[in-house]
Amino acid sequence: MGRRWVFLIGLVGAVWLLGSGHGGQQPPVTAAQRCFCQVSGYLDDCTCDVETIDRFNNYRLFPRLQKLLESDYFRYYKVNLKRPCPFWNDISQCGRRDCAVRPCQSDEVPDGIKSASYKYSEVANNLIEECEQAERLGAVDESLSEETQKAVLQWTKHDDSSDNFCEADDIQSPDAEYVDLLLNPERYTGYKGPDAWKIWNVIYEENCFKPQTIKRPLSPLASGQELRALSKVVPFFERPDFQLFTGNKVHDAEKKMLLLEILHEIKSFPLHFDENSFFAGDKKEANKLKEDFRLHFRNISRIMDCVGCFKCRLWGKLQIQGLGTALKILFSEKLIANMPESGPSYEFHLTRQEIVSLFNAFGRISTSVKELENFRNLLQNIH
Repeated sequence: MGRRWVFLIGLVGAVWLLGSGHGGQQPPVTAAQRCFCQVSGYLDDCTCDVETIDRFNNYRLFPRLQKLLESDYFRYYKVNLKRPCPFWNDISQCGRRDCAVRPCQSDEVPDGIKSASYKYSEVANNLIEECEQAERLGAVDESLSEETQKAVLQWTKHDDSSDNFCEADDIQSPDAEYVDLLLNPERYTGYKGPDAWKIWNVIYEENCFKPQTIKRPLSPLASGQELRALSKVVPFFERPDFQLFTGNKVHDAEKKMLLLEILHEIKSFPLHFDENSFFAGDKKEANKLKEDFRLHFRNISRIMDCVGCFKCRLWGKLQIQGLGTALKILFSEKLIANMPESGPSYEFHLTRQEIVSLFNAFGRISTSVKELENFRNLLQNIH
């Protein structure tokens, strides 16, 4: 969170430094041209350029996406901010007011979201008997020894997490609380110092994939790839059984229509990232690289519990889960294609937590792209 603002502050400082210099008899160059000379042209891993992404995001996606994220379904996120750091014991907590998070009171969260019997839709309620039957068929044989039963359950737990790219919170934990993201927005908090530096250093230098000769993070999910994941998951949200369920039928139906409008707009983007190039080459090596990548990403999600600023921890956990969900989608193409048109989907499924984090993480990327345009406009007349 602080890094984004550090960039913006540095940008303004660069404008002042460049504006105070004295050059030769060269044509005047605006501050916007000087500062944004590198934010243009083709992207490394996408068949599109920066200008195309800017136009598509700023004028076709950003306004509708912001409206969607303000709705009840997407503004409430359940998170456990009390999980201990699994790596260090000497983590100091940020005492600044801006680092704090105000959790929701029970009566502030819509009943449809917080209900323990939460279902995506009314249709799903009619499928309880079918689901219970499936559970009985897949239940552990009670005639097995207790030790064997535990082993089978552990295998099932492993299978459920084998395609997840992040370690999500246990939202059933008594320490997990709902947070209103609109009342706890991501912003500069002043969180800095040795602890913050240690966390970013561990993420960048020990857990990010990058050429050994280049000391900088390489992100696998720039805006072009985020777009790709959302375009691939359209069939999941198009299913009549799926609803953005909050308990308000009219509101939920309107927001699903808005969601599908956004997804079809994204799907119409002609220059998507090709995830097949992500792990190309020898199949065995590619599978190993994919697994290494998944484990690295899960490790980063665990590091978020070491962040001493609770607001930074909140948005770090949410965005890591969102990016992890995008990766899960990218590598589940066959499972998504084989989903039934109606009824429960056993092969591919997204939880509400994954959906909320996916779209809010995309919303942060979309906002960052939009802010670049705002800075260009501010600097347009500065020389």
